Amino acid sequence: MVTIFPYVPQNITVHLGPPAAIASNVTVSFPDYVKNVASSEVYPTWRENALRANILAIISYALNRVYTEFYRSRGYAFDITSSTAYDQNFVYGRSFFSTIERIVDEIFNNYLRRSGTLEPLPAKFCNGTTVTCSGLSQWGSQNLAQQGYSYIRIIRYYYGQDVELVANAPVRGYTSSYPGFILRNGSSGPNVIVVQQELNRISQNYPAIGTVAVDGRFGSRTEAAVRRFQEAFGLTADGLVGRATWYALVRVYVAVTRLSELDSEGQRFYSINWNFPRTLSLGARGTDVRNLQYLLSVAAEFINSVNPVSIDGVFGEQTRQAVIGFQRYAGLSPDGVVGNQTWDRLYNQVAGIRGRVLDDTLLPAIDTTPRLMQSPAQNLQLGSRD
Repeated sequence: MVTIFPYVPQNITVHLGPPAAIASNVTVSFPDYVKNVASSEVYPTWRENALRANILAIISYALNRVYTEFYRSRGYAFDITSSTAYDQNFVYGRSFFSTIERIVDEIFNNYLRRSGTLEPLPAKFCNGTTVTCSGLSQWGSQNLAQQGYSYIRIIRYYYGQDVELVANAPVRGYTSSYPGFILRNGSSGPNVIVVQQELNRISQNYPAIGTVAVDGRFGSRTEAAVRRFQEAFGLTADGLVGRATWYALVRVYVAVTRLSELDSEGQRFYSINWNFPRTLSLGARGTDVRNLQYLLSVAAEFINSVNPVSIDGVFGEQTRQAVIGFQRYAGLSPDGVVGNQTWDRLYNQVAGIRGRVLDDTLLPAIDTTPRLMQSPAQNLQLGSRD
């Protein structure tokens, strides 16, 4: 079996603002990007094991964005944003701390992943004081380091015991993931492994696709699974992996992986009455806003115009832009205000996603009352529109 590793890009392109904002894109070396974020996020006087744990989280998160082509597969000309609401804190033009520079130069091509997977871990983190999250606590990591924890023990404390460290990943210039030629029955090599890995992960949510051996050989079973994937997503079902099918696989793989991350968030929503609560707009706060943000987060994985949002119960500009993106998609007046019609249309969209893509462990049970007459489940596919 061929062994492949995600590569570390020589450079990374950063959008200096939220994804949809009009802002500059800057390209910097990958090590300098990591030094910038680490110098903006943590204190250079912290214990070295805390610094290493935080820097590895920063590296892995950024590499996940590059490896999954999270933004480029959505048509953006950048790899990551500088907005902490979406990604990591990058301050263009800032200086670096020497302690952080030294560590980054040593480990910039190391990253975290879960055992049995290829992609770098999308390692979330927060400061652990004013903001908490399901990932690494920055101040918490310093506390653990003061107790004598090694950096890998700190990482596993927050991300789980199945996280492993990949060292000395190859470095190369950025290239599109698409290999530039069609993969077909008889093809072999690392690109086929990527397709097989993606098919197997997607099949967890689309069982009809079926699983295949990850052996780097494009045989009849892989061809059949490709055909079933193409049929499910409205592509020409020819069993060939050309550019359109390659990027459809990338998009759906990223979407179902991201939705699985929403599992723990979704558990909080099982007992909710999903009837329209009240008009929600900029400045609103509370549980109703959290429910809205949860629905937007799920929709964002399948609708290009809806940017991901933080589920924090605060209706800020990020949430307003996501609402506007959904309203445009749904043919509603894009005013950023969630009234009855916007709520019901968004709810129907998520109900369709649940019915087509997800099992009951990933989304709250949907109460399909008579007011929900037109679920889009039968039409929901890559590139679909209301």
